[in-house]
Amino acid sequence: MAEEVAVDYTLNNPDTLTKYKTAAQISHKVLEAVSSWCVEGAKVLSICQRGDKLLNEEIAKVYKGKKITKGISHPTTVSPSSYITPYTPLSTDADEAAITLNSKEPVKVQLGAQIDGLGTIVCDTVLVKAEKDQDEEITGRDADLLLATYYANELLLRLMIPPGLLASGSEEDKKKAAAEKRPTQAKISQLLETVVKSYDCSIVEGTTSWLFERNEIEGKKKFVLNPPDKEGRAEGVPEVGDVWGVEMGVSLGAGKVKTIDQRPTLHRRTTITYQLKRPSSRQTLSEIVKKFGNFPFSLRQLDDERAAKVGVVECVRSNVLRQYEVVTDKDNAPVARLLTTIAITKNGLVRLSAPPALDVSKCKSDKKITDEQILKILEQSTARSTGAKGKSKKKKKKPAKKATEEEDEEESSEDE
Repeated sequence: MAEEVAVDYTLNNPDTLTKYKTAAQISHKVLEAVSSWCVEGAKVLSICQRGDKLLNEEIAKVYKGKKITKGISHPTTVSPSSYITPYTPLSTDADEAAITLNSKEPVKVQLGAQIDGLGTIVCDTVLVKAEKDQDEEITGRDADLLLATYYANELLLRLMIPPGLLASGSEEDKKKAAAEKRPTQAKISQLLETVVKSYDCSIVEGTTSWLFERNEIEGKKKFVLNPPDKEGRAEGVPEVGDVWGVEMGVSLGAGKVKTIDQRPTLHRRTTITYQLKRPSSRQTLSEIVKKFGNFPFSLRQLDDERAAKVGVVECVRSNVLRQYEVVTDKDNAPVARLLTTIAITKNGLVRLSAPPALDVSKCKSDKKITDEQILKILEQSTARSTGAKGKSKKKKKKPAKKATEEEDEEESSEDE
């Protein structure tokens, strides 16, 4: 009998990147649709339900007949203005089910798909429009918030690149660049704070980026921005071959957070095993394992929402499930958040699933970044051009313009 060959799930296997990109394409398509539904008066619950329905429909279209798992890597969540964590209300909680979106508030849309346990998650911040609103200029503090978040995210992505990876010149020059010391978590936080302070904003405390692994969105590496205590220390560093979920959270206030007295509806299975005593708990856990594996899920995704609310109690108490508390800005200030799933290859960063680039020309602010070191970093590319695309776009008026050019270049990294 032939031995079963172990599957290589690293980026050395082209199939791995293909699966990530397939999941990302689904995430992008659904994100675009869900964002368009975020209009004044729309119910958050309805948007989340429609988003998950579309995710499942798109996931069903790929890898048909293949003996691999596939599904939602993160349910559709829509977090109102001051909410920081992903938010998804339940239909059985009348007050929360009735929550609607207000015009001009920044809402955070987060969702994701996974193919064969290889998940991508994406989050974007959109300003709620009235039904008949056309695209218009964004001004005042709304513009400050979006610009601060966008530029801080672009800076963070560039700081994820291992030293010397994209260095050019002689071999000696490349070795010298590779030997440069990586910026520490404290240094990264300092640079990002400089960016957001330029727009009179703050980094949300505890904003965490994680290493993604197969069936795991909180891997062995992480780094924390504006850590609230010593528990928020970085673990590991970004390296070629890694896949990361890179998060950026920015507040118009001081960036402090608070946990509010609201039912947690987002959960995730842990690696802890425990002999549950209640039949309802065992039934709920069995459904969770079958449907979601180790990926986050909403209680509204289970067959019987009311039974699930009871069944998860023992699971959480015994640490078989982790519940995500509902966290908001301490001062109820508006918050923006972005999440990008990236792969680090020898040619640089591949943005697997990423929020659309902000159209900075529509954001009118009287503030700007003046720090020369930061401006220099923002002008740097995130990927090496392999010649597949020309360099016809050379706009140096604003560093953010570089981002749209680089997305073209990153597609050339498929061979990694």
